[in-house]
Amino acid sequence: MKKVLVTLLTALCLLTTILSGCGKQSENKSESKIKIGVSAYDMYDTFLGQLVELFQSFQNEDVEIVVYNAAQSQQTQNSQVRKMIEDGMDVICVNLVDRTDPTAVIDAARKADVPVIFFNRELVEGDIGRWDKLFYIGADAEQSGVMEGELAAWACITNKELDRNGDGMIQFVVLEGEAGHQDAIVRTEASINTMKKQGIEIDKLGYAIANWNRAQAQTKATQFIEDYGDDIELVLSNNDDMALGAIDAYEAMAIPRNKWPAILGIDGTDVGLEAVKDDKMVGTVYNDKEGQATAMFELACVLAKGGSIDELSDKYTIENERYIRLPYAKVTSSNIIQFIGR
Repeated sequence: MKKVLVTLLTALCLLTTILSGCGKQSENKSESKIKIGVSAYDMYDTFLGQLVELFQSFQNEDVEIVVYNAAQSQQTQNSQVRKMIEDGMDVICVNLVDRTDPTAVIDAARKADVPVIFFNRELVEGDIGRWDKLFYIGADAEQSGVMEGELAAWACITNKELDRNGDGMIQFVVLEGEAGHQDAIVRTEASINTMKKQGIEIDKLGYAIANWNRAQAQTKATQFIEDYGDDIELVLSNNDDMALGAIDAYEAMAIPRNKWPAILGIDGTDVGLEAVKDDKMVGTVYNDKEGQATAMFELACVLAKGGSIDELSDKYTIENERYIRLPYAKVTSSNIIQFIGR
């Protein structure tokens, strides 16, 4: 009886060990799922909303993606980053509210050894060098400004009627993004300087901050129209939403289409592309949201597995072992079909 009892106890212990092992294997399998957290500065931003939506579409049975909206509060974003770390995210993707203040994000991530991919809103170069697990995915702001300037110069050269008063100069206004924001400043300067290099004589009538926002841009553009009327021959906008705000202003004031200035934007959002197709915008500069979302997902998966950004060097140009930038493209009515529905 003792031998039988010992045998039964041994078998029971063995069975328990096997079941326990199976439970651990199942638990480990669950833990192997990649978890990516995303904090966006403002999900009501049209371009950003589309980019994040594309990124979320890559979620699958092996990858979980959790998205937070910081609603333009850096303090809120800092709290979101801490929560994502506590929730065991393998990689965090951050679209900074304040590109000059990433310290709390970097310090929290570094302490927990969680890689960070900053995207779309580029942090200061000195900050990205503070830790070897900080990366950036986006585009070259100067390139977008140059292309907008080239589109504006092309419009002026091919349509002499833009110079309504015949003074040999193009009077223009600027709708700019956030005050002090690098991309906004660079886009404005590059577009204006490019027009000058293209031989276009220009005269700036007005300039206004509209914070990338369509409604704010409509208010600012309405004031421009009241102040300058038909003297406005060109509207340069740092993004499509603000260009659309200018269009809203002209439509709300019932100004005939043939008396509108040339209006240009940047980003190539769905609504921006429709405005180009409908001949309400002369053109826009396409910001490759599909490419950025794909690159961000691929890099996040590589980093989550302990890999290096260099693993993507056969597909992307890697700058300083930290940056992946996707190129812009000029969009007009002549090639709009290539971009709608991407």
